[in-house]
Amino acid sequence: MREVDVMGVRVEMPSNQPIVLLREVTGERYLPIWIGAVEATAIAFAQQGVVPPRPLTHDLLKDVLEATGSTLDEVRITEVKGGVFYAMLVFGSGVEVSARPSDSIALALRTGTRIVCADDVLDEAGLAVPAEQEDEVEKFREFLDHVTPEDFEADR
Repeated sequence: MREVDVMGVRVEMPSNQPIVLLREVTGERYLPIWIGAVEATAIAFAQQGVVPPRPLTHDLLKDVLEATGSTLDEVRITEVKGGVFYAMLVFGSGVEVSARPSDSIALALRTGTRIVCADDVLDEAGLAVPAEQEDEVEKFREFLDHVTPEDFEADR
């Protein structure tokens, strides 16, 4: 398993499909995962520190963890089958729960939990970005700095 950082979310064109982009902490591979618009908004909210007036699902789960004294120790992106990614939530008690990566990432961002990805997943679906292409990645980062949750709403 390799630790990954959440670079952000964006809308892939021309399909208009949101993706979350992860990056190896100690490597040059990026992992794009196609996600739903609601999950993209939840991730963007967490990254931007937006606190809704009432808790969204991921905020509620964080509140439940805190209220019960439970901890989320790690989010693991474990496999990819037929283009579908799978994740596990690993709790302090040792309990592991299967979850979608998008929900897992949204929760991890709210709880400050580290995210790791199986080497097999990075080998299969990761994209190596050589140093000379880092300026393209920098442009993407600039985009992420200015994207808003409203950018992920379906046909306004």
